[in-house]
Formats: sequence, C-alpha cells, structure tokens
Amino acid sequence: MRTESSTGWSEAQSRASVYTFTNNVISTNPTSGLSNALTDNKAKILIEPRLGFAWNVFGNGTTSVTGGVGFHHTLLDALDYRLDQAAPYNTTYSYSTGSTVANPVAGTGKVSPSTVDSGMATPALLSYTLKVEQQLAPSTTLSVAYSGSHSYHQIMNGDLNEPAFTRVNGRVFYPASGTPTAPAAPVYANPNVANTTSWWAGASGNYNALIVDVRHDLRNGLQFRGNYTWAKNLDDGSAWNTSVSSNTPAFVSVPQLPHLDYGRAATDLRHIAAINATYELPFGDGKHFLGKTNGFTSRVISGWSLSSIVNLLSGFPFSPQLGYNPTGSGDSRNPVRPDVNVGFTGQLYTKGTTAQRVAKYFDYTAFSAPAAGYVGNVGRDTLSGPHYANVDASLLKNTRITERVHVQFRAEFFNVLNHTNLALPNTIVYTAGPTQGTLASQATTPQYGSPGVISSTANTSRQIQLGAKILF
Repeated sequence: MRTESSTGWSEAQSRASVYTFTNNVISTNPTSGLSNALTDNKAKILIEPRLGFAWNVFGNGTTSVTGGVGFHHTLLDALDYRLDQAAPYNTTYSYSTGSTVANPVAGTGKVSPSTVDSGMATPALLSYTLKVEQQLAPSTTLSVAYSGSHSYHQIMNGDLNEPAFTRVNGRVFYPASGTPTAPAAPVYANPNVANTTSWWAGASGNYNALIVDVRHDLRNGLQFRGNYTWAKNLDDGSAWNTSVSSNTPAFVSVPQLPHLDYGRAATDLRHIAAINATYELPFGDGKHFLGKTNGFTSRVISGWSLSSIVNLLSGFPFSPQLGYNPTGSGDSRNPVRPDVNVGFTGQLYTKGTTAQRVAKYFDYTAFSAPAAGYVGNVGRDTLSGPHYANVDASLLKNTRITERVHVQFRAEFFNVLNHTNLALPNTIVYTAGPTQGTLASQATTPQYGSPGVISSTANTSRQIQLGAKILF
C-alpha cells in the first residue's frame, strides 16, 4: 500500500492568475495576485495500492507466471508555469482580420486568456500486466504477456470561450457561422476576450497490448533478443500544446464534447518489432577456429564480434485537417477536421513507388469540406503514416596489449541499408481561400502546400562512425 500527498506549490510574490467561469462562461478579467491558483487541492491524500505475484508453476524454474496491478497519479505541481502566462503578467492580444489599429491600451485588441481549471483533478492511471515465461533451452526463454492500462482525469487543451452550439441531424452546428463564401466574424461566449488556451482534467485513455519476447543469453558466442508488440492505444487527446503535437491536434475540437475526439492516441503504434543480436566470431584465442595461435597472429584474428539492431514500426496516426475553421467558433488553432466524402470509391493510400507516395501519400478527395457552421465528422487520428524500418550494425574488435591494457576498435553503421523512411505528409486538405472549402492544392494561399505531399524523411541516410578507446 502506497500513499502520496502534495501540499501544492505557492508563488512567493503572489503573481499567479486564473480565469474563473460563471455558467460556463469565462470571466473578462482574471483573478490575480494569487499565491496558488489551484484553489482546490485534490492531491492531499492519494491512495495508490500495488499488487504483484510470481508463481513457479512446476517448481523447477522452467515455467513462471507473473502479474501485477497498480494505481498511479501524476502530481500537478509542475503546472505552475501555466499560471504566469495569464494576464496581467504575460498577455497575448488578438486582433480581428483586417484590423489596422494595433493599440491594446486603447482597447482595440482582445486578450487571449491562458488559464487552467482551478479545481483540476489529479490525473490517475490504473495499469495491469500478466506474463507467462517458458524456458525453451538452457539459455533460451519465451515469454508472452498482456499489458494494459486505463487512465482518467487526463489533461486536455482547448478553447473554453467558444459560443453555444446545437445539434442538427445529429451533427454539431454553430448557428452564427455565416456561409462558406461569407464567413461570419468569430463569435465568443464572452465577446470581451478572444479565444483561450485552457487546460482541464477531462480526458481518458485506454491501452491494451500483446507482447511476445524471445531471449537467448550469451552461449557459444551468440546472444539475441527479439520482441513484438501488438497494441492499441486510444484517448481523447494526446497533446497539451502545439509544441508537442506533431502528429495530432493539440486542441479539442469541441471542448464541451471531448468524446468526439476519442480515437487513436498520437502514440498508437499497432505493430512494433525490435531485434538485437551479438555474435562473437569463432576465430582466435579460445574459439573453435585457430584457437591455438599466439603472438601477433592471435591479436589480429581474436576478439571480433558483430552486432545489429533492427527496428520495425507501423505508421504513426495523424488527422486530416482544414486550414480554416468553418464553425465560426473563434478558435483559430484549427483542430477542425473535414467530412468523410461518402461518394469516394478510390484507394485511400497510394501503393506505388516511393516517388508516387511522396507526391500524394493519401487521396485527399476521400474528404469533403463541411458546410459552414458544422464540425467535420472525420475522427481524430484516423489515418496512418508510413511504416518505419531501420537496421543499425557494428563491428567490434577487442585487442589485448598487456594483461591490464586493452584496445577496442568499433565501426558503427547507422541505417546500414540506407533505407528511406518517410515522415508524415501534409495534413491540410482544404484551405480558406479564395473561398472556404478550396482544395489546398488549388488555393491562392501557398503556405498550406499540397495535401498528402511528404516533404521530409523520418531518419537520416547511412552514417558510418569509427572509434577507438584504450581500457586499462
């Protein structure tokens, strides 16, 4: 039984700020001069029981069953940096498109609030595992395991100044959105402030994995290990801010309905295989071949070994997105996804050469631009990026100079096959101009590029590194 507690943190000069909410509407001005903006400390007593067991099934150590379950929390003490980013200490002003007056003091700009839920719950996770391990030979074992977890009260990031929405034919609709060719000005729940960056503990996650592991300890000069993981990782949101959201939206599309974003987590790699091996070449002193040589010949042919690491991964998930917000909700960070094109009958992913896949990794015509006011019905992270395969190798030579001095030479080859692994493609399928709903490839705003185009690689080309060191 484990317990953990936190008295929270305090700001020595009382320079913390937080925005409060009345009837779910954010306040115009923050509550400032606080020593701690997390007014309701829910981490005073955290009960975290753990249970584990190990069973030697037949008593001879050849078969074992192990398992465990544990409850864990993540303290919020590190969130203090968020609370000095709110007004009046560190403020961002937002201006409407076309504004020519840039004088916040005169009131032409609106503050973009940055805040956290002052009564935020402590993120929690329940993890569990069960493993069966079997000895196949004196130096070889096989294990098969199930690993899983369920988390809740996970931190979400979104705009909590969005206006009210309604349901039209089961879809989320913002009434004050205008039309595709004449979008309305952003509408805010509180018109006195602009869009917000807000954190609250409302997300959940689920992870389940089957793990197969084969291990051969060093015997007859050979050592290897190979493991394969088949997993599924789902959550409501995987990123707290844009700096860590390279393959997933950082903001919840509809903060009041976080379940709309429930889907593949940013780290949902369905298949992961890793193999590493080391082989001591059977030549020289004490080995099968030329084991009785001595002097200079022994130093030349002894002490060689080869090693390699192979990594194989399925693609990271990503979301097709719009380069504009058709809802009129005022959120300019565009965590907005398109609609599914029900008339699409083609092949979603390009199956041709590398050049063809780079030019158009996925067919963007599988998606359509939502009508003004509607939230797109494509799920978060529903597309999969390119697979990843990499092989590293090394050649090692140990040479004994004296009883106490050895020289080690190493030649390392990274991406030894010089295999090109593609990065994620451009995810923007529709842009804002010349009218909302224009294909990004046809737009007059070139910053969005072309949808589906891959412009970088996920690894470097082959690299060779030589090194030597003296051990004494």
